[in-house]
Amino acid sequence: MKTYLLEIVTPERKVYSDDVEMLITKAESGEIGILAGHTPLVASLAIGPLRVKKNGAEILMSIMKGFMEVTETKVVILAEAAELAEEIDIDRAMRAKERAEERIRAKEDVLDFKRAELALQRAVTRIKVSGK
Repeated sequence: MKTYLLEIVTPERKVYSDDVEMLITKAESGEIGILAGHTPLVASLAIGPLRVKKNGAEILMSIMKGFMEVTETKVVILAEAAELAEEIDIDRAMRAKERAEERIRAKEDVLDFKRAELALQRAVTRIKVSGK
């Protein structure tokens, strides 16, 4: 199967850089899959998992919003945050989920409610990607 270079970068670091066969992630408009030779595009990414297919194996990551640029030979993802599954601290993610759920139940102010919803999405994504 043909491959292309995938680079995932956050403000802190380069999370991933390697040749891959396919990626599947969550764009703001819905789930999207990219194979080698895909039509060039720029997409806004939502909070969600990213699955990478390479040499018959699957690599899981969490993406916390960002943008993806697709060219014929390369995909670059600029993310607010991204983690490989094995980097996720599951205990921290579980605590974040509990805090967010507590803030959502409180419904004290609209802005805090929105922030809590986003925090809950991030925590749930991290938990799913970690496989725990």
